[in-house]
Amino acid sequence: MKYTSCFECCIKCLGGVPYASLVATILCFSGVALFCGCGHVALTGTESILETHFSKVTTDHAMLTTVIQLMQYVIYGIASFFFLYGIILLAEGFYTTSAVKELHSEFKTTICGRCISGMFVFLTYILGVAWLGVFGFSAVPVFLFYNMWSTCNAMKSPTINITNIDSICVDVRQYGIIPWNATPGKACGATLGDICSSSDFYLSYHLYIVACAGAGATVIALIHFLMILAANWAYLKDASQMHAYQDIKMKEERELRDITSHSKECLNSYT
Repeated sequence: MKYTSCFECCIKCLGGVPYASLVATILCFSGVALFCGCGHVALTGTESILETHFSKVTTDHAMLTTVIQLMQYVIYGIASFFFLYGIILLAEGFYTTSAVKELHSEFKTTICGRCISGMFVFLTYILGVAWLGVFGFSAVPVFLFYNMWSTCNAMKSPTINITNIDSICVDVRQYGIIPWNATPGKACGATLGDICSSSDFYLSYHLYIVACAGAGATVIALIHFLMILAANWAYLKDASQMHAYQDIKMKEERELRDITSHSKECLNSYT
């Protein structure tokens, strides 16, 4: 009997786990970790490449350095916020799962609990829209690095006849990354090939790809969370209505019993 009770207790505990919220939380943590970690290192590598090959005067890329440092601090904030927010949503999943599982017991949902669930639905929707923008923004450096990488491969291709290799250049000033008066501002020929063959370029390029994939995974996780929260809010609303109906029914049955007992007492006294 002891082993049976322990087994039943484990089954009951496993039945109360919000597996959908757990999967969404793991996916959200993984996506944010990839985006923040890879994005931070890739920004550092990008700054090193620009300072070494495209803008050798410190004053020309001072604003760019400030922007990169600011983005890295923003990454720290995003990582901290989503770590806490993911835990809160997972806890909210446990709460709503318990509310639905114990619909016919003493457990009752409150107006405050339903309002909090509705607030999480709204906030998760806003964050999902914001992360769609982050996902699009994270694809920009991937596009820029891909253009540079494809240009280097085109120069190295044996099927292409190039008389003057130094005429092939990549000018990052046209993207607005550095000002037009930056020196040299562009890389041509063998210098461009050396940049594409460097470890900083190779690492930054692939880290940007992983960061973009992490942003996409975060968007999927937030959409998953949004569906879960909307369903849980509907369940809580139905549970609240069911409890209200049960309370009214119990009150009417109690009044009916009181009336019946009072009628019997009057009849007995008359008899």
